[in-house]
Amino acid sequence: MLSPSKMMAFLQNRSISLVDMYIDNSEPSENVGQIHFSLEYDFQNTTLILRIIQGKELPAKDLSGTSDPYVRVTLLPDKKHRLETKIKRRTLNPRWNETFYFEGFPIQKLQSRVLHLHVFDYDRFSRDDSIGEVFLPLCQVDLSEKPSFWKALKPPAKDKCGELLTSLCYHPSNSVLTLTLLKARNLKAKDINGKSDPYVKVWLQFGDKRIEKRKTAVFKCTLNPVFNDSFSFNVPWEKIRECSLDVQVMDFDNIGRNELIGRILLAGKNGSGATETKHWQDMITKPRQTIVQWHRLKPE
Repeated sequence: MLSPSKMMAFLQNRSISLVDMYIDNSEPSENVGQIHFSLEYDFQNTTLILRIIQGKELPAKDLSGTSDPYVRVTLLPDKKHRLETKIKRRTLNPRWNETFYFEGFPIQKLQSRVLHLHVFDYDRFSRDDSIGEVFLPLCQVDLSEKPSFWKALKPPAKDKCGELLTSLCYHPSNSVLTLTLLKARNLKAKDINGKSDPYVKVWLQFGDKRIEKRKTAVFKCTLNPVFNDSFSFNVPWEKIRECSLDVQVMDFDNIGRNELIGRILLAGKNGSGATETKHWQDMITKPRQTIVQWHRLKPE
């Protein structure tokens, strides 16, 4: 165990290559409020102590002109263990005043961890809305000083999931629909090493009903995987405008749950209530031809 007096020497000699991806001193692209929190380290019990104090000037996410904010806490790269504050109802300036203890963390181990605070607006009837987040590499923090922070929340990147190159081909004579996943580029990094372990999961759907699932192999430690994988589905001609392909690029995780990087929906006119995509339209108007197109991935 390092004493507080030796801690600064350790900090000065640390390697921060694993957390470079989270070091970001740029200004937020829009104002989504601030969060106030403090850190402390119990050297005797190797425990990190986090106190989430308050937020201020959060944006209104509800029709009432307020939000119901709470904070989700993770120590990256561990995505499996998440802690959450209580929900504060109808306020844009919440006071949480909650303390979290991360036990069994020697100071050396904390140097490769990134504190992730993600503020959400609770919604009883649908998915909770993301308000903003803060990433703090702990190798940047002198924990012996018991630091306190006001940090500007950064809006989550909504349109930087990457792109996927696919091809579609339909043979009316034998009712075979073929999707080829060629490659992806500039995928969003999900791992602490600045990379992801991507694979693609594909669902054939009729309306909202999932019929058949396929998936590619996992490609380790890359943001630009080359899949070159094809999947064929049997779809009668009279049903071709009623089906869709839900294509999800995932990040494989050995420990926690696999995480969505981004997705596209390739759909006929009546598929999953979606409007017909141009790619699908071209496939139908040019049967037996392979139609190749880049698609921008969406976060959900």
